[in-house]
This record gives sequence, C-alpha cells and structure tokens, in this order.
Amino acid sequence: MLSALAAAALFGVVAAQDPCASIAGRKWVAPADVRACFTSFAVNETEKTNILDVVNKTLSVFHTSTSYALQLPPPYEDVHEDILADLARISGQEYASDYDLHIDISRSVKRLKDGHCVWANYCYDSAFVNYNPLPLVLVNGETVHIASEAYDVASAEFGDQLSVWEDALSSVQGGLAALSGAEVLAINGADPFEAVNANAEIVGGYQAFATRQNSFFSSYQRASANWSYILGNFAQQSLPLSDSVSLTLRLPEAYDTIEIEVPYYSRIGAISNFTDAASYRAGNCVAVDGTNGVDYYDGSDDSVAPLMKAVQADIPPTRKEYKRMNVILDTTKSVDVTLPPSRQPSDPISGFGVGQFYLLPDNTTGVFAFGSFSAGSFDAGIAGMQAGLQGLKDSGAQKLIVDVTNNGGGYVCFAHALHRLISGPKASTVPNAGLNTTARAHELAQSIVEAIIADPQGVDPDVNLLYNPRQWVDIDDNLPYDADENWLIPPVVKDVNGRREYFSPTLGPDCDESIFSTPPPQEPLFEGADVIIVSNGRCASSCSLFSTTMAKSEGAKTVVVGGKSDQDQKYCGVVGGQSTDFSTMDSELKTTGLKNASLAPPNLLVNGVQGITWRLGYGIDGVDDPTIPEEFLDKPADVNLKLTLELANNPPALWEEVAKLF
Repeated sequence: MLSALAAAALFGVVAAQDPCASIAGRKWVAPADVRACFTSFAVNETEKTNILDVVNKTLSVFHTSTSYALQLPPPYEDVHEDILADLARISGQEYASDYDLHIDISRSVKRLKDGHCVWANYCYDSAFVNYNPLPLVLVNGETVHIASEAYDVASAEFGDQLSVWEDALSSVQGGLAALSGAEVLAINGADPFEAVNANAEIVGGYQAFATRQNSFFSSYQRASANWSYILGNFAQQSLPLSDSVSLTLRLPEAYDTIEIEVPYYSRIGAISNFTDAASYRAGNCVAVDGTNGVDYYDGSDDSVAPLMKAVQADIPPTRKEYKRMNVILDTTKSVDVTLPPSRQPSDPISGFGVGQFYLLPDNTTGVFAFGSFSAGSFDAGIAGMQAGLQGLKDSGAQKLIVDVTNNGGGYVCFAHALHRLISGPKASTVPNAGLNTTARAHELAQSIVEAIIADPQGVDPDVNLLYNPRQWVDIDDNLPYDADENWLIPPVVKDVNGRREYFSPTLGPDCDESIFSTPPPQEPLFEGADVIIVSNGRCASSCSLFSTTMAKSEGAKTVVVGGKSDQDQKYCGVVGGQSTDFSTMDSELKTTGLKNASLAPPNLLVNGVQGITWRLGYGIDGVDDPTIPEEFLDKPADVNLKLTLELANNPPALWEEVAKLF
C-alpha cells in the first residue's frame, strides 16, 4: 500500500501528464490550470467537420437573418458578419487545440450580434466560470467604479474563496472591503473604456454597441425565487480567459491612487464528475439527451428541452410542454448570486415568481418587476400578470413602471398578454398585440411542409410541428391555414445584401383572447403615456416584442439606466419574432422523415446548442415601414438615467427616481 507521501508523488506525476487530473474534484482552480486541461484536447477532425456541418446547414436553411447580418443598416452598421464565409475559413484552418477551435466558432457566431443565434459547447462554456470579487458600475454616465456593494456580494457568494483574494490584496489597508466604491482610473494600464469596448466587440448578443457596453457592468434581475445580482462581464467570464487584472484605483475619500493586481479564479460549474481527461471528455463533451431532435411520435417527446441549459428564463423542462418561445441564449450561466438585502424591494402587493408588483411611497406609481417572459406554468403566469396589474390599479396606481432589466424573453404570448392587459381592447391589441412575422421559405423548409400536408393525420396528428399549417393564421382572412395548405407558398422573394432569399407570406396573429383563463379587462388599466419601461437595455426577444409595441403603438416612455453618456442608448434589442434551435429543427426533420435529405444537418456529436431566429418580426404599420424587420429599426430610449453609487443596483431607489422623470 502506498504511503501518503508516495501517493502524493504519484498523483503529481499523473497530473503532470494529464492536466485535467490536476483540477479534478476541486471547486476552485487557477484559470491557467483550466486552460491547460482544455488545450490538452486535440482537434478531432470528425467532430470539427460535424460541428461546422450542423451550424452551417442550420443557419443556411432555418435562421432568418444570416444574409441580413452581412451588413446591418444604421444605427447598427458595425454589425457586418459573413458567418458562412467564416465557417468555410474555419473548416480549412488548423488549430492548436479543440478549445481554440471552439473559441473561433463561438466568436464568429457572436459577431452576428444576435442573442438568438449563439453557438454553445458545454464541453467548455461555463464548465468552469471565471470570477473576480470586484463587480463594476458606471457612475454619472462617465466614470467606472467598483460597486459600493461589491464586498457584500463577494462575502455572500464567495465565502469559501474570499480569504484567497484577501491574501492577494494584503497590501491594501482595510483589505477587500476598502475597495468598494473606489473609482477605477485604469484597467491593465489603459483607460477603462478600452476594456469595456474590447468586451463589447466580442460579447455578442445585442446589435446596439451601447447595450453590449452595459453588459460589462453589474446589474440585477428579478429571478423566479429571488432578486439576483448579475456580476457583469468584467467580474464573471464563461471561459478561463483572464488570469488576473491590473487596476489603478482612487479609493473613496482619498486623493492618492493605488495599483493592485486582482487574480481571477475558476469555479467548477454544472458539469459531470471527472478524474482525468478521458472521463472529462466522456462526461461533458459528447451529445446528451436534448442535443439532437426526436421523432415526436416514437415515444421520445418527453426528452429534455434543448434550450434549458442555454437560457436564463424559467421554462418548462420537457419538449412537449413548449409553447412558442422567443428567448435569447447565453453562454454565461446565471449563478445564484443574490442582490444584497439592503437593496432589495420589500412588501410586494402580489407576485408570481419572476413577476412582482409594488406600490411606491407616492401611492400613485405602481411597479411591475418582470425578470423573464416565462414562468413555470404558462397559465399561472398570465393569471399572475392580470391579478397583479389589477391589484395595482385597485390600490390607486395611476402610472406604471415596468422594470424589465436583464429580461431575456420567453413566451411570445406573454408579450401580447401584458400589452393587452395594460392597454385594453383596441386596434393595436385585438386580435393581437404582436408584430407581423414571416419565416424563411427555404427549399428544405418547403419539403417539411409538403411532407406534413401529404398525410397530416399520419405525420403530425397532434399538431406538434412548427411547420404544420394548422399552427398558423393567414393574415388575409385571420383564419388558420387548412391542413393541406403549404403556408410557405408562394414565397416572397427578397434581395438581402445581394443575396436572394425566400420568405413565407406574412403570418397572422400569434395570440388572441383565448390565452386568458379569466376575461381580460375591457378598459385600459393604464394609458400608454403613463407607462414607463425601464431596463439597462438588455431587454430581448419577447421582452423586446412587448417594449417595441408599447413604445411605438401606445406612446410608453422608455428609460435605460446606467449607460455611457456619449452613446445612444436603446431601450431593447434582438426582437426576433420566434426563436428556436437546431434540436427543434432536427425534430421537424425526423418526424417528417426528411433527416436524410441532402440539405438536412446531421446529428450533433458534441454537447452543443445552436440557436436561431425562426420567424422575423416587421415594423409596425403606420409607425415604421412594415416591410423592414423590426430587428434592425432604431429604438432610442427617451431617457438615459445616470447612476450614482447608491442608485446602482438599488431597484427601490431607482424606481423612485424614474417616477420623478415623467
């Protein structure tokens, strides 16, 4: 039997030969050690070809905006990505490791600046999450500061690691706590906004540069069970990118500056246990339940919903519980970091998890804090919105703040329901408060519809498939398409940045009064001009559908908090119309017997998710050009509310400031 000393020596030899063994079983590790593990995986040419084939065919056939992204119009002209050309480049390029290959694919897709269209590989993304204990905020639209609540957050979230950071900052009088509120004069020796802007170039997610800037900073979100604290891209990274950061600081109440080096540490994420490289790969890098689609009628329709691990929203766990979704994907996993209690709102008058209702001290301003357009139960969410808004009105609220900070979307019909509840029945809400939409009418998509209508009772008797004609309404007569009608024909031909693209005819309403279990009010609960939509610009998908239609159709006011003064702030972004992913499209192909078609993507071999925008929403007639996708129309905020250290990440104080604006 080996002595403890001999065993330790043997482990050291094994770890030296297998860098993954050295991080196995450890909660916190140095980012360099994680990278050593990741970069030890050589490129598997079969997997590389497979990934590129899946991503290429999914974007070529099903994603609505592949050609639009070649060059977006102002004000989003910095978005110009030929993703198909980049995938071809990657195909012929050699990489030092599989990890380097992943970064190139991921960042290429992120250059589309479309949070619906993200490539995530959970062999790497958020397997280990990089942290430092100093979340940042932007003060007065100009100066970068360490958040005044930074030490409280770090103490609560990183209690088992805090002493390591304290030791690293032992030269600072007062330690880590003394840094809260400090002004950041330089990051790695340069103006802080060099780091902010460099992050904005690679983070993806939103077309607006200002919104991507805002992701660098800490913020908050109403989650299903609590108020969450979002650390921001400076303090949290989904990959082990940084080992440390150098900061030049001016401490609160001080004139002198100090320079510190703050290490990052990687904390293990939601991955399978492993002991070495082989077990890491086997447990975390190969396809899992939900990676690929299923034939809905072979008994597999209870499999895991493919987007569950890639979104922040609270959505049902299995495929058959889906309703139409419009939600962004995020390679940075949400973590259970809680907003400090001193900054949390108290005494809601009602709520349903992600939605909470408050009456401000002025007794005339109601607040609906809505962190996700999803809920564990669709019907409970609709009922909760109706009861909460009516409760605010009954309590004397005359105007309404809707706080959708960091709301990444969810159910399409939640957007309709919230607009309808607020504004009452009128031309802008009945039969539908949404946008007109179309889907791409690619040759393979047309074949899917043809397979369904050839035998609707045999192929899709329960109307599960997105391409089933009975899912959609003909806008001309406001009636569902017939079961034998190919709703993609005749396709509308468009020249998109010099490429010929085919889209379906315009579709009719997504949602109607039938989504309400109790009849909605027949009068407006709040006038549009008395509604104020508040966020940090990070309001996407169904959140954008709601915000856009409320602002443009009803005259709701919009406020972005904490943005940089010299940047035009957008009250929302990434509108879409309906989002989905490769796995769902794969189910459409398998259920219709078209999986082996030449244009169909193969089964994915790795633990990945490729998101897409499946339907595109268009400008509101009478307000914008209805032939232009709303995705690419301007959405300037009415007000960019500058933050102080005390207002930042302090929802009750923020709401009172917002109430004074209008």
